Amino acid sequence: MEDQGSPQFSGECTEKMGVDEMLRRYAGEFGPWQLRHFMLTSIAWALNAFHTIVVVFTDHQPAWRCSSTGGACPATMCALPPGSWEWAGGRRTSTVAEWGLVCKAKYKVGMAQSAFFAGSMLGAGIFGHLSDSFLGRKGTLTLVCAMNATFGFLTSLSPSLYIYALLRFLTGLSTGGVGLSAFVLTTEPIGPAKRGAIATSTFYFFSIGTILLSIFSLYFHHSWRSLYIFSSLPSLLFLLLILPFISESPRWYLVRQKTSNAMKVMQKIAKSNGKHIPDGVSLTLDGDISTKSSSILDVLRNPVTRARLLLLITINLLNSIAYYGLILNVMNVKTNIYLNVMLNGVAEMPAYVLTAAALKWYGRKPLTVGTMVFSGVCCGVGSLMEGDGWMGIVRMVCGVLGLFASTMGFDLVFVYTAELFPTVVRNAAVGSVTQGGQTGAVVAPLVVAMGGRWAFVVFAVCEVVGGVMALYLPETLNQPLYDTMVGLEKGEVEKRDKGAQEGDGC
Repeated sequence: MEDQGSPQFSGECTEKMGVDEMLRRYAGEFGPWQLRHFMLTSIAWALNAFHTIVVVFTDHQPAWRCSSTGGACPATMCALPPGSWEWAGGRRTSTVAEWGLVCKAKYKVGMAQSAFFAGSMLGAGIFGHLSDSFLGRKGTLTLVCAMNATFGFLTSLSPSLYIYALLRFLTGLSTGGVGLSAFVLTTEPIGPAKRGAIATSTFYFFSIGTILLSIFSLYFHHSWRSLYIFSSLPSLLFLLLILPFISESPRWYLVRQKTSNAMKVMQKIAKSNGKHIPDGVSLTLDGDISTKSSSILDVLRNPVTRARLLLLITINLLNSIAYYGLILNVMNVKTNIYLNVMLNGVAEMPAYVLTAAALKWYGRKPLTVGTMVFSGVCCGVGSLMEGDGWMGIVRMVCGVLGLFASTMGFDLVFVYTAELFPTVVRNAAVGSVTQGGQTGAVVAPLVVAMGGRWAFVVFAVCEVVGGVMALYLPETLNQPLYDTMVGLEKGEVEKRDKGAQEGDGC
């Protein structure tokens, strides 16, 4: 068999190598080109936050007051006769006020929120596969941003709750493809030494989007419909003004057998980074792709990747129940909702900083296990705190710390998944793991509806169980990013052989 990593001679000297090696030796692992590409592509995560978090403001229960002057106003309007109370800001302030989603109809609020996450779950699988196939990473990102803008604008015109829930489902469908396409497109042109730290930094933009949305929501608090128009406009601007300046992944070009296109991107990277790729140097895959392995079915057929995928799906599902649950739980906190959401966004940023720094020194496995177990412990302590006063403050602190650690776990699962699967199925794998997370997000509003200590109990159990399951994943620190299933299988054999030799004292 021909060694694709060695110089080849066919009339002229041609040195063939993989993307990682070319980035290390000639193009640069992380320079000006990758920084620009990272900044532009990661803006998509802010759009993701706009479409995901907007329901906290549009579906909240606004202030109300008794319209009659007789007697004291009770804590809830459910026992009052119709016409004896009214919404303080009018019926247009939220979907709850406009469609009367209170008292016995309160569960319908969770139904609309779950519809969004159900759409995200389905979209992650659909667009994960399209991103690995003919459409590509950039093509998929273009499509889902166009869908996001369209469905977001249409949501502002919803004539009824059921049309609203349907449009939220469709918005979730496209949103499910935004994050995973942007994440893989951002990380694939980065060298292995910098990939982990930079990959976690993409999530800063989700927090920035959350903070910006909470600030601008103050100016649209009078109309939930206006807020949907505002939150959808950035997707249209991203589509028209930013996407044309983003490059397709050289790894996707390579596995689609478009080597000349892949080399053009690598040449641009090298030129922008002040480096040079010598003549006669070309890209090659780390294995054969004649079997056209580009489906999630190929992942499930292989026992190694199948075990990894099932573990990661379950871990992300459990972590997402706690992560989204802790975010949505601010709707149950009787304080300023805009300030609470903003503080949640701010609280997530140190988690990203700490994750990026820790990934330089520690492996993915101990960090994933540690963060999820820590989050579980915090939620467990929070479940023991009942009542107001200092116990209420402790419960709030436990929730913030739990979200902090859960955010780190959310980060790490994305990085882990991208590194555990080869390029030909990477987006499909990330999409499937994202589906697991969105399944957890569908469950989260129902857990939040439980209220009180039991929501914290569920969050605690999910995080601890997920952390224990992460013990069974392999470490990926300083390991190569494979392009094909064959390359991954070869790498696994080499690691087993090396481990056996070290065990024998060789």
